[in-house]
Amino acid sequence: MDYEAVIGIEIHTEMNCTTKMFCDCPNRPGDEPNLNTCPICLWLPGAIPKFSRQTLEKASLICLGLNCELQTHSAFDQKVYYYPDLPKGFQLSQAHLPLAKNGWLDITGEDGQPKRLRIHKIHMEEDVARLVHEMEGRTPVSLVDFNRAGVPLVEIVTEPDMRSPQDAIEFIRLLRTQIRYVGASECSMESGTMRVDANISIRPRGSSVMNTKVEVKNMNSVRHLGDAISYEIKRQIASVQAGEDIVLHTRLWDPEKGVTTPMRGKFEGPCIPDPSVPPILISESWRREIQSRLPEMPGQKMERFIRQYALNRDEALLMSSDKDLSEYFEAVVRAGIPARTVTHWLSTQLLPTLKERQLTPAGTAVTPLRFAALLSMLERDEINANSAREILNHLFENDLDPEAIVARQGYRQVSDAGELEGIVERILKENPSAVNDYRSGVGKAMGFLIGKAMQASGGKANPKLVREILTDKLAG
Repeated sequence: MDYEAVIGIEIHTEMNCTTKMFCDCPNRPGDEPNLNTCPICLWLPGAIPKFSRQTLEKASLICLGLNCELQTHSAFDQKVYYYPDLPKGFQLSQAHLPLAKNGWLDITGEDGQPKRLRIHKIHMEEDVARLVHEMEGRTPVSLVDFNRAGVPLVEIVTEPDMRSPQDAIEFIRLLRTQIRYVGASECSMESGTMRVDANISIRPRGSSVMNTKVEVKNMNSVRHLGDAISYEIKRQIASVQAGEDIVLHTRLWDPEKGVTTPMRGKFEGPCIPDPSVPPILISESWRREIQSRLPEMPGQKMERFIRQYALNRDEALLMSSDKDLSEYFEAVVRAGIPARTVTHWLSTQLLPTLKERQLTPAGTAVTPLRFAALLSMLERDEINANSAREILNHLFENDLDPEAIVARQGYRQVSDAGELEGIVERILKENPSAVNDYRSGVGKAMGFLIGKAMQASGGKANPKLVREILTDKLAG
């Protein structure tokens, strides 16, 4: 039988608010354990939570950035369960009256066509403490760090609209981009500011039945998300074909072994209305005010880049895929560099170098003005592309401008026709077989001769002029 997967995902995203959700303790990941605590986030008897307005604002920006409908009335519940990371016995969440409903994101499906994936709801909740598992000699111990307790979260719950690992990957990538654009979260699966759980079931292709699902946790990268879903689909198909029932439970992804393993039975604890946090009432005027804070979103920016800069769709998609990158791109264009040149050098040279050095467009010493100065010299034929790549590496190592680096390192391009003619004549004499190949119609011989001329000039020759001189002499 041919099976299809039915996949929905739940995304917990930590917001980058200044303080925690219900107290004034700093929301500062990476601090010493248990440094940022108070009676409220330690859940001492008698402590009264005080809801943060910034939490509501950033959560609302996320909701609107994901095309959701903000609800005029939402409220907090006590989500009851017992675990060492939640010693008060409940978590403040929004089970019954979430902040927003009915959102969507459009991805490109595996068939190349647009595909709309729906968001069921988005609700706010406080994060729990962090458990740290260590060894004291041969004895395993578990420690609790309350710095994370009370950190503001939104949980995004999708509809089961995904049918493949690729659907989930594309959705997460786009969702991460949207949330980063509104400035509410860094959305890093690697550092834990975004955590994704997948609910996966299978059914005969063409069926509309919703069968028993299995939840998979512990995926700390987009690649692991795709791998875990792919494995779980195959595991469930094999189980059904072997006559085994699919049982509702939670599994963990083991990236080293490439398998999911049983974790625990799946259960939902009771959720009861919380009496200590007042309901949240949102007026239409407040919603419009938050809506006005939304920046130009990635899809809008992509379409503008196509119109304004004549980029093709793939180029515009890349240049708009990250807010910092899009701002960097436009800053270089405003400095007078053609948009297509900027796109090419960003995508093929600067971005790979930034990734290699673990930097971002916003966090590099190669500012848009320094990068524009480099490309400007290239545009004026003062340096060639090979030299430009070398100079770019120097820009990361010191604060000199490109002009100074060219002067110091001797990168200025040789464009003197007489000097280049002498180099070309020598190359033609030293490579008669390549000359004969070219005159016999072997096109790649030209590239060989240009390479030899560039090598003879120490990489400084103007390749355009070299080609012109070679073409003229070979035609003689």
